[in-house]
Formats: sequence, structure tokens, C-alpha cells
Amino acid sequence: MRPTYHFSVPDNWKNDPQRPIYIDGEYHYYYLYNGDYLQGGGGTSWRRATTTDHVSFRDRGVAIPKFSNDNGDCWSGCLVIDERNTAGYGENAVIALVTQAPQGRQAQYLWYSTDRGRSFQPGDPAPVLPNPGVQDFRDPKVIWDADRGQWFMVNAEGQKLGFYTSPNLRSWQRVGEFIRTDLGLLECPDLFQMTADDGTSHWVLGTSANGKGRGLPATYAYWIGSFNGTSFVPDQAEPEWLDYGYDFYGAVTYPHHDTSGAEDATLRRALGWANFWDYPHNTPTLATDAYNGDDMIVRDVRLKKEGTSYHLVSAPTAGLSDHIKQSHRLGDVTVTGTRDLDINSLAYDLNCELRWDPASPPANVGLEICRAAGGGRHVAAGAFLRGPFVYVNRRPTINPTGGESQTPFDPSAGRLTLRILVDRTSVELFVGDGRVVHSHRVFPLDGDNGIRLYAREGTATFGNLTINEISALP
Repeated sequence: MRPTYHFSVPDNWKNDPQRPIYIDGEYHYYYLYNGDYLQGGGGTSWRRATTTDHVSFRDRGVAIPKFSNDNGDCWSGCLVIDERNTAGYGENAVIALVTQAPQGRQAQYLWYSTDRGRSFQPGDPAPVLPNPGVQDFRDPKVIWDADRGQWFMVNAEGQKLGFYTSPNLRSWQRVGEFIRTDLGLLECPDLFQMTADDGTSHWVLGTSANGKGRGLPATYAYWIGSFNGTSFVPDQAEPEWLDYGYDFYGAVTYPHHDTSGAEDATLRRALGWANFWDYPHNTPTLATDAYNGDDMIVRDVRLKKEGTSYHLVSAPTAGLSDHIKQSHRLGDVTVTGTRDLDINSLAYDLNCELRWDPASPPANVGLEICRAAGGGRHVAAGAFLRGPFVYVNRRPTINPTGGESQTPFDPSAGRLTLRILVDRTSVELFVGDGRVVHSHRVFPLDGDNGIRLYAREGTATFGNLTINEISALP
């Protein structure tokens, strides 16, 4: 059941992604790895993989072994390249700021690499950011604040994000905080600057949050706003979400670099763990492939203006087009009731524009994917026009917890663009311009590879329907 074209851990366990860094023409991706998971052992190390296209990754082994010093195993954090040798480990040393928790007390520690990120050594055994006496104090995310010539850290601290500055990555001063008491426990924060499609520059603050108590997602929440080196002011109080499904947690974003190696502020990438802490061990891949840990597809993320506000839009990373095995271009397919396609696959990228008569719309239009021959098992993705909402319903297939994710939309235009990525353990629905995405963990059986189109109580056209089967990655 290992995915065909999504990243998965070679064996045992993975969870949180760490923000990839760009070194010598490659992106170095680190993630939390437990090589003793199947034997019942605990603790995580940092394992590394490299990529040039954000689709195909090459495993490079463990970069920070777990329990390699007296401070315990390594949890989430971040990496930076210390171009100015501010920390004293040499120009362009790779510095990792990592949460460790000796005696259960979470704090931030410095590790360093002088071999271009291949291996790391611990710095001082004392924390560079000690715990002030709180339970949750973890997941540091550090950026270089070029406008003020300093390092800036966002740290997850329960229902607040702490802000810190440093001249050298080794001594930190608290300068502010961002508080949200209505989104559960905040984890894996993020802060970055982007140039929008109208040429203006904006700051984005993100965090993994749990809005279930308010009927909101439990994925990556973000705010567009302004940043002055000590505080972040959001343009609006309510967050937006990079994903409205159930399985896009612990996500990170990272910059795009052009052919010269310079950062391109108009494009960023996002990578999320394909799981959630409500059911982290509930996967049949443990029995079929002796591992537990996939990621959702890497996304190309841009900042778009709409009216007077700005939001992030996502698309599967452009490199995916280089891995197409076979294309099926079906053109416009008009459906009243149901229509089964003569295409069977468990790994594909489907695109279409749903169209209907706004004066006489169908009740429900969409696709049954991962469909068993008899139709009992499937995933439904589409639009319920009487809601109206877009949805992914994974209840009819094998899945961790059931459920259906929904987002509202306006059906009056009579059209809606959908892009659906299907792989052996996931379904991802990109809606419209990609402002809305639904990512779900699912476990169809080998023969559950059919596709059915449906338009209930009416007629709809699946315009320019294209299905690109994706090759297995090397």
C-alpha cells in the first residue's frame, strides 16, 4: 500500500516535516524518524532526504541520531544557513534549532553541521532558549530578519506563539507574542514574507492548530499581516487554512530558489504530514509494508489578491508533470445520473471543470474515486449544490475515522474547477484557484481503482476531463 508518487518513510515511522533548506542546487528535507517504531521503541531522530523537483526524493539516512546526548531525543525545530558566521561555527554552517526535553522539560537547543547538512553535532549542552516554567514550549522556527540585521524566532507555547530575537542564534530575547485561545494547542509555527500577484509585499504567520471545537479544520492556519521585527499584526482576526481536510498537519513552508540560487518571493512551497494525532497508528501499511508515515504532495503556493484582501493559493508542485506515465484526455463528458469510466488506476492526477445550468442545477455532482467494482467502497468528491458546499467524503472506504470535510461555495456561476490527486493512501482535492484544498488519508484495496462520474437529479458536464496516470518514483 506504499504510495506511488507521494513521499513515504523507508521503514518504521515518520511524523513532522522540518522546513527544507537549499544547499548546492538541492533541497534538503529533514523529518522526525523513529527507527525502533515497529519494535515498540520510542524517540525520534532527524532523517534527511534530498530533491530537485519536490516530487522525487532520495533518502540520505539519519542526520541527527536520537538519544545522542543527555538532553534526550530531538523533536521538531528548524534549520538555517549561517552565512555570516553569527553563531561561531563557520560561514555557511547549517544550524539546527531543535526542541529537546530532558526530564520532560521542553527547551530549544542548538546543533550545527559543517558538512553541508549531512550530519550534526550538538552545541552547548545548555539550552539556547530555556523553558520559563510552562508545559508546552517547542517547535522553534527561525528566520533572518534582513531589515533589522537579526535572527527572529517564533516558538509554540500552548495557546500562544512567543517571539524572540538574537544576534547569534545562541542567546535569545523575548520581544512579543501572538495569542489565540480558540484554536486549541498551537504547534509548528511559521513566519515568512511573500510578494503577491499585484506586486505588493506581505507577511504570513502560520501554525498547526486545532479548530475542531469551532467547526474549523485541524491543519495549518495562517494570517496575512504586517511584521515589524517584534510583533505581527494580522489584517483580520480569523485565520484562513491551507487545508480543509483531515490530514495535513505539522506542515512547513519553504522558499523557491531560481537557477542562480536566489530566493523568489512570489513562490513558496508547502509540505504536510499525511496524518493526525487523533489516529496516528491507525494504518494498514504497518501490516502490508512495515512502515507508518507519508506526506501529502508538495504544493506550489502563491499569494493572491481578491478584492481588498489577500490569501494563499495552492497547486500540486509543477514537477509532478514530469512524472506522467499516461494521459487520458476525455474532453467534455455530459452526465445525467452516473457514468463509469474505462480507466482503472490507483495513482493519478485528474482535472476537470464541472458545469451546470444555474437555472436548473443538479442536486449533487462529482466523482466516486477509489471505487470498488461493486461500488460499495469508494471516496466521493464533488459539490452538493443544495448545500451549497464542496466536499470529500471518505466514509464509504477504509479510513482512519470516517467523516466528510465540507467548504461552502457559490453555485450561481454554474461552473467549478476541480483537481484531484489520488494515490494509494491519499486523496487531495484542489478547488478553484487552490484557495481551498481537502486532504484525506484513505486506504482503498488493490481492486478499488475505478472512477464513476455522477450528476444526481439533473445534468452536468465534466469539461475538459483529463486523467494523468503518475509513474512510480525511483
